Amino acid sequence: MPTLTPSLISIAPHSPPLPLERLRLPEDLDGRTGGNRAGPEVVCQLAASNDLDAVQTWLAEFHDSPQTLRTYRKEAERLLLWAIMERGKPLSSLTREDCLRYEAFLANPQPRDRWCGPKAPRFSGRWRPFMGPLSPASCKMALLIINALFNYLVKAGYLAGNPLALARRRSRGHQPLREIERFLEQDQWQALLAAIEDLPRDTERACQHYARARYLVALLYLLGPRVSEVAGHTMSSFVQVRGRWWWQVTGKGQKEARVPVNQDMLEALREYRRFHGLPPLPAPDETIPLVLNLKGATGIGDNMIYRIVKMLVAKGAARLQADDPHQAEKLRRASTHWFRHTSITHQADAGINLQFLQRNARHARIDTTGLYLHAEEKEWHENMERHRLKG
Repeated sequence: MPTLTPSLISIAPHSPPLPLERLRLPEDLDGRTGGNRAGPEVVCQLAASNDLDAVQTWLAEFHDSPQTLRTYRKEAERLLLWAIMERGKPLSSLTREDCLRYEAFLANPQPRDRWCGPKAPRFSGRWRPFMGPLSPASCKMALLIINALFNYLVKAGYLAGNPLALARRRSRGHQPLREIERFLEQDQWQALLAAIEDLPRDTERACQHYARARYLVALLYLLGPRVSEVAGHTMSSFVQVRGRWWWQVTGKGQKEARVPVNQDMLEALREYRRFHGLPPLPAPDETIPLVLNLKGATGIGDNMIYRIVKMLVAKGAARLQADDPHQAEKLRRASTHWFRHTSITHQADAGINLQFLQRNARHARIDTTGLYLHAEEKEWHENMERHRLKG
């Protein structure tokens, strides 16, 4: 079936909200004459002449990280629609006072029937930007993303200033809430592992599903990858150097790094390969995808990985629901990227050395000092043995 391109529809202050792909803004609301546009003395680095194009250019910066792209699109979309529909002004005319109003709106989107609704396809008439009010943590996350958007547009010479930059800092020196909250506690993690072991194995397809789920969770937890990295790598990304196994990964920004493969990860890899009739360990030139579809014929994409994870966390949450509904609800909200945060958090809890933790997480560029770290590799690898699949 051919892919249908959604038609563009003009939006006005009182029309239903529409996803970014369908927006066509009237000239008086598209931002070409926005009050916060940079003056003619500033050379704009974007070809964008209006707010929608400028937002799309910013989002294109995240094309190599699909989950980040979806999250950032959601927040930029909400702000752009709110500015037009509730404030009757373009995004590039928003002031600090508008931002304060928007912060209150996130906690209580009104009118509710216009802004909130059950989950629906993006191009459905039932689609709405919100499912309901955002929690304080989600509000903070939304504002952090919008702040990044404004900063980008200022640096690009599109906007004169960032109206969020004036915000009073309430938690100086503290980590963003998402870094603190978006990980699984040990009880939630154990419930998830138990849910995997409870998966049916009474048919060939069920066995295929169980084998893949078990291996995928080990991969996400023990290596802490981004979902795009799992979908984009082959089995040959597992390499043996000086008798030790590593995961050689090309990550965000095309940066190359490696992460120690401890015994739990190595055993999970062996089991998964044996299930598919492959040699226990991969060859250097292997082109087999890192995670296979159920038949073992091709790889799976980030969307399928996301769906598998959401199915598993739902089953894990069901195990916790009766005894601890709060823990169950948090587990139910978990997505693929939570596994990365969980991996890093649990590594820290296990006492893994901070310098090795930073390198496992790949938060900073590996510079030329990495050439002189061969003497540390044994200690680094032994540190990773504290990071166990079953806690």
